[in-house]
Amino acid sequence: MNFALYRELLAVGPIRRLLLVGMVARIPHSAAGVLLTLHIVLTLDKGYAAAGAAAAVMTIGIAVGAPWRGRRVDTVGLRRALIPSVVCEAVIWSVVPHVSYELLLPLVFVGGLLTLPIFSVIRQSLGVLADGAQRRTAFALDSIATEVVFMIGPAAGAVVATSGFTVLGLTVVGLSTSLAGLFLMWFNPPTRSATRTEDAEADQQHAAEAAVVSTAPVHVQEAAADLVPAGVEAAGAGRTGLCGKVAHNFAWFTAAVAAVFAVAAGTGMVLSGTDVGIVAALEIGGHQSEIGVVFLFWCAASVLGGLVYGAMHRPVSPMLLLLGMAALTIPMGFAHDTWTLAFVSILPGLLCAPVLSAASEKVADLVAEERRGEAMGWYGSALTAGVALGAPLAGIFIDGTGPSGGFVAVGLAGVLLCLVGLLLQAMRRRKVAA
Repeated sequence: MNFALYRELLAVGPIRRLLLVGMVARIPHSAAGVLLTLHIVLTLDKGYAAAGAAAAVMTIGIAVGAPWRGRRVDTVGLRRALIPSVVCEAVIWSVVPHVSYELLLPLVFVGGLLTLPIFSVIRQSLGVLADGAQRRTAFALDSIATEVVFMIGPAAGAVVATSGFTVLGLTVVGLSTSLAGLFLMWFNPPTRSATRTEDAEADQQHAAEAAVVSTAPVHVQEAAADLVPAGVEAAGAGRTGLCGKVAHNFAWFTAAVAAVFAVAAGTGMVLSGTDVGIVAALEIGGHQSEIGVVFLFWCAASVLGGLVYGAMHRPVSPMLLLLGMAALTIPMGFAHDTWTLAFVSILPGLLCAPVLSAASEKVADLVAEERRGEAMGWYGSALTAGVALGAPLAGIFIDGTGPSGGFVAVGLAGVLLCLVGLLLQAMRRRKVAA
């Protein structure tokens, strides 16, 4: 391990500014979930089921919008791609606190759909600004910053909401996120290296020249077209064109990339299930006021694990890291008091930031720069889908068997996912070797 990598990395001005902007921009949205939930429960006088439904609608919007937002960054550049998000964040979250629950649902869906793609943009830009061991350190630092954000944001949101200021809090979330987007547009971190940009421009020039040349023998093309029945020609061209376009657009989506997305989904599932399990275990035991203690240990362990992983010389398979985190989550189900739960949470917590860092690094290594924004968007969608799955999965087992069932369920599900993934990888290697 080489901890001097952190000093070298932070000495690079653009990387330092990018990490700082990413951390600040994530704080408002990290508080948005708590604020929205408590606004629906306390201000609109609805139940937690209604609040959960709104959170699910917003999550679906984020999952659907992330790949599209990432693709826009790839195709039109960062500044133009962020304009809809900057406008939407300010407008939607200023309106949401003042409408009924029925109008709130479509608004939060649109808010999720057009949310500022801060996650994919930061990771995409870090993949350009850093490479090799520096890239691993950069992704680890970003994961650590995310952990710090989730120590601050939800707690601040809960304080604001319980003080009776949910309307003001949600409005501030939208305006501050919009300002963060404007700052990101001004800073305009690179999402593609200079060499790649020049290559893309050259490819466009060659394509334009080829198009001019291809229009020369028009009479030959017309004669050939006359020999083919119009219906057959149109049908064949339609099938070939559509299939070819889809295949071309997803040429970057290889089996290796799919495995990383599966890891992202599994990580989200384990983390959200653990989150629900911690809250349920302490609430049922009458220790609601001590929830922050467990989260502090859990998140601090993740920060420590991220620091260690970022200083390592060699990468570790994200699937192996998830396997360890999922397996170490299971013992949390056997803790019977706050401090035991807090100390046991250190073990899976140590692998949390490394899993996210290793998975992001893998996506950056596997996908070319010109499609990396879209790939990071799909990566974020996979993580979001896992989060959406993990909470209800844990909830079902908590209702049926108690808090321990939530930890065991998501832990075993994560272990099973990794074992299947490792088996498929081994089979694929044998097939390639044969």
